[in-house]
Amino acid sequence: MKRGCAVLATNRASPASRVLEEPAFVLQSFDWSESSLIVEVLTRHMGRITLVAKGAKRPSSNFRPILLPLQLIKVSYSGDAEIRTLKSAVWGGGSVMPKGEALLSGFYLNELILRLLQRDDPHSEFFDVYQQTVSILTTQDDSVKAPALRSFELLLLKDLGWLPDLSRQSLTLQPLKDSESYVWIAEVGLREVGEDEQAGLPGSLWRTLGESLSSTYPLTTLIRCCAEMASQHRQSLQSQLRSVLHYHCGVSKLRTRQFMMDLQSL
Repeated sequence: MKRGCAVLATNRASPASRVLEEPAFVLQSFDWSESSLIVEVLTRHMGRITLVAKGAKRPSSNFRPILLPLQLIKVSYSGDAEIRTLKSAVWGGGSVMPKGEALLSGFYLNELILRLLQRDDPHSEFFDVYQQTVSILTTQDDSVKAPALRSFELLLLKDLGWLPDLSRQSLTLQPLKDSESYVWIAEVGLREVGEDEQAGLPGSLWRTLGESLSSTYPLTTLIRCCAEMASQHRQSLQSQLRSVLHYHCGVSKLRTRQFMMDLQSL
């Protein structure tokens, strides 16, 4: 994966480096003092980083209308420590923050990133996938949102190196048979469905997903592939991806998923 370089400026009065107008998304924020916030952001060139936004809670702060989740911003910050100091933040254009169910879906994306991406580890191409997915959640109708989430999950697992070869059984390396069903098990990969196991996906569909992941525009191609699946296959894919993601996150259920289930029960 190609990794770009942000604009760096050196302050001769201080050894700390400064990054200027770096594209970023707010993942989460929490109180640091009576007037300041700690903000976790995903940046295009620097990866996931932690910033302190001094005075951000004051009514007159310019940070208040900018440091919102799920909208592109540009941040300038300085420091070499684990927590850098935010100097400025401006809106980066594009879609505004989604609402309703799309907002909850966006928080789900953020939770996956917070749990799975390490700090200071650049993922420039995946940043673009995240930005495109957020835009889809904001602007497209409901029929596209679920396929977009499945596509995002697949691309995230691929970016982290946890995606098996979707054209072969992982243990035997035998090619998948079109008419046979296979399941994806974390740390095992693809294997044939057992008699007492959940429904899998046919080999032909796994292979199509693998080809979509390697296409020129993988997110768009994957969304189309997921949208065209039969309903039982969409449910099976969702269940298998959820199991794999929970394994790598080290949890039995993600907080955003539990929150959505609680809302539905009401």
